Amino acid sequence: SPAVLALVDELGRADGVIVGTPVYKASYSGVLKALLDLLPERVFADKVLLPFAVGGSPAHMLVLDYALRPVLAALKAQEILHGVYALDSQIIRRETRVVLEPVLTERLQHALGQFELALARRRSGRLAALDVGEVATA
Repeated sequence: SPAVLALVDELGRADGVIVGTPVYKASYSGVLKALLDLLPERVFADKVLLPFAVGGSPAHMLVLDYALRPVLAALKAQEILHGVYALDSQIIRRETRVVLEPVLTERLQHALGQFELALARRRSGRLAALDVGEVATA
C-alpha cells in the first residue's frame, strides 16, 4: 500500500525510532504486530530503537523484554535501548490535556536522554568512518 511504502521510506531515513504500544494480554498490540509484519526484514538495520509500552498492571512490565524486543531484533535493529513501561494510572487524562506522574516524567526524560546519546554516538561514528575513508583514499 502507498501508506506502508511511505512509512518504510521514512524509516529508512531515520537514525532512530521510538516504538510505542499499549499492552494487551501480556503482549504488544495486534495493530503493532500487523504493522511490523508488513515491514521489510532489515527495516531497523543501523537504527537505534527506544521501546515504550503502557499497561494496566505492573505484572506486564516484562513485555518489553520478552515480547517486543525479540521482534525488533528480528527486524535487525542495531541497538535496542532499555525501554519504558508505564502504568495506565501514571497517565492522567484531563479534558484538555494529559498529565504524567512525576516518576513517569523522570523515567521518560532519562530514556529520551539515552536515546539522544545513542543517536549522537552513531552520528559521530559515521563521521569518524567518513574521515578514515577520506584518509585511506588520499
